[in-house]
Amino acid sequence: MTPTQQAGQLIMAAMQPGPATSLDQVIGVQGLGSMLYLGGWQDRSTVAAASQHLQEVAPTVDGTKVGMLVAADQEGGEVQQLTGTGFTPMPSGLEQAQDADLRASAQAWGSELKQAGVNVNLAPVADTVPADIGRANEPIGKWDRQYGSTPVAAGKGSLAFARGMQDAGVEPTVKHFPGIGRITGNTDLQATGITDSTATTKDPYLAPFAETIEGGTKIVMIGSARYSKIDGETPALFSQKIVTGMLREDMDFDGVVITDDVGAAKAVAATPVPERATKFVAAGGDIVLTADPSQVPTMVSAIETKAKGDTAFGKQVTASVTRVLTLKEDMGLLRCG
Repeated sequence: MTPTQQAGQLIMAAMQPGPATSLDQVIGVQGLGSMLYLGGWQDRSTVAAASQHLQEVAPTVDGTKVGMLVAADQEGGEVQQLTGTGFTPMPSGLEQAQDADLRASAQAWGSELKQAGVNVNLAPVADTVPADIGRANEPIGKWDRQYGSTPVAAGKGSLAFARGMQDAGVEPTVKHFPGIGRITGNTDLQATGITDSTATTKDPYLAPFAETIEGGTKIVMIGSARYSKIDGETPALFSQKIVTGMLREDMDFDGVVITDDVGAAKAVAATPVPERATKFVAAGGDIVLTADPSQVPTMVSAIETKAKGDTAFGKQVTASVTRVLTLKEDMGLLRCG
């Protein structure tokens, strides 16, 4: 791979409903390696056609077709980006927690994704929202996205959902490490009220993430909240203590780490776009998710330029690309062209 193609493997860009060709430019020129359906796509046939096109225009490197990670945000309840014919309405996390066979239900939902060409789901939520905060927790509790108010309940639900997705051949993504259940602000919409002043590196609320990882989940999403007792005012996704120390070292996670959205999120608005990409990779992360595909060239260039001038960062880029390609190989996305 060229340095540009390597950097492109470390970006996921959203695609809004419309022409399936809207990301062709950044795939062809920047080597974009992953995408996310966003904005409320309708009907399986439409999504399947777009997914097929994306795989067709994915790059071929040295005779090997390097397929795309094609993702959806398909949790259930208020967060279900794919609807209409071919997509069953999904209950919220709290409702799913009452399902005696959630794994089977998740497998059915995952099969719908698989048939639409979606191979990654940015779910389940493993955040624990304590009962005394409940709906005052804007990002999760307000929408009943959590599986419960205790780490035991959150772990049980997230593990069952993740395993069901895997049964269907879709890779789950456990989120939002190290947990956003105790903040009040929504990191997508606010830069205040997003500090968890309770969490430590031994937080019991980490257990659902550990259980889901031990269950075989290969992708973890890092949130952009702040954890004052762990790393001061540093957003989690830019924190080496959190990404490398807590997730990679303490939990022994060697899979792919992805950001929550850094394209439009208010939590990172003060950080220049190029640094949103390089700071995350420097912290030990792999794929930068942006809701704004116009940012892809800037992010790819920033990663490529920094890797060229900084040997240590260059090694991190190589490690990240290797993790992404290993995941793609495991998923059958590396094929002789």
